[in-house]
Amino acid sequence: MKSKTFMDSAEFSLRGLGKKAILAIACGMQVMMATAQDRDQPPFLQKTFPRDQVKQLAAETSGGNIVVEGSATGDARVEVYVRSNSGGGYLSKEEAQQRMNEQIDLTVALEGGTLKATAKRKEHEEDNWRHGVSVSFRIYVPEAVSSELRTSGGNIDLKDLSGTEDFRTSGGNMNLEHLTGKVVGSTSGGNIHISDSKKEIDLHTSGGNMYATRCEGTITLGTSGGNVNLEDVKGTIHATTSGGHIDGEQIDGELQASTSGGNVHLRDVSCSLTASTSGGNIDVDMKTMGKFLDLSNSGGNIAVSLPKGQGMNLSISGDHVSTVKLENFTGDIDKHSIAGALNGGGIPVKVRGNGGHVELSFR
Repeated sequence: MKSKTFMDSAEFSLRGLGKKAILAIACGMQVMMATAQDRDQPPFLQKTFPRDQVKQLAAETSGGNIVVEGSATGDARVEVYVRSNSGGGYLSKEEAQQRMNEQIDLTVALEGGTLKATAKRKEHEEDNWRHGVSVSFRIYVPEAVSSELRTSGGNIDLKDLSGTEDFRTSGGNMNLEHLTGKVVGSTSGGNIHISDSKKEIDLHTSGGNMYATRCEGTITLGTSGGNVNLEDVKGTIHATTSGGHIDGEQIDGELQASTSGGNVHLRDVSCSLTASTSGGNIDVDMKTMGKFLDLSNSGGNIAVSLPKGQGMNLSISGDHVSTVKLENFTGDIDKHSIAGALNGGGIPVKVRGNGGHVELSFR
């Protein structure tokens, strides 16, 4: 489960976009690697604030990254990093200060319990973009702080936070770790990675892939143009994509998975499951059964493996249906369907392979 692409959506074709949007996207591409590089560079500006006075965080920049880390000790701190749009390199202190004075309205302040870090471009800046700068923030706050974060051209990284986090980027990736509050985020042109997080997760991308690892709670993941990858997740999970595959393993709880144009491949599943695709195959390996199993597609094949000895009510149909000899089964079997009670009946199992082959096996 690896991510290799950035801004892989047709939504981000330059055709039809205004000048300001094109500049924001280009700026986002320049700062893609700045998150790691910032650690090796002295900040342009650094300010600290008493941790007990910081209750909320509001950060906004139009061309850079936002990194927020929660900390159990120490004062809150904002570090500001300035990079050149032309080549993405760092500037001398003097050159950065001159360009910032000309192009950026910068605010780093504590106002009524809200820590504010904003970098807004002055109106004339877009006329000379290559001479411009991107401004990124690295922010350290108490773990329980809630945040509202916005960037139109950069990545968002969050780590070790337990508040309500609301964040959005138009052209970057998201990397999220150890979040235990309410998490709501979206990107129009990047990938999303979330790991070791729980409670309430709601994430969307229009043009990238999604990866959730070791997460728990109410989880909603949606992408219009990429794949959804799940590993070691539990809870109530909704995973949707309009143009990609859904791939997962070690899933507990309840999963609803749907794709309009890809395959569904699930392994080691121990949950109630609804999975559907309009244009691909479905391959499901159930480790243990949940309360129900419901699989359907419109144009591909379905292969499903179920645990032996479980009581089930089978309702399986397809262009062709094949299975091993069923022991302790009462009902009807032909080459197009299986309908009846297995091991005395119990868990409803519905499989509808509309136009494809259905293969039923047991483990």
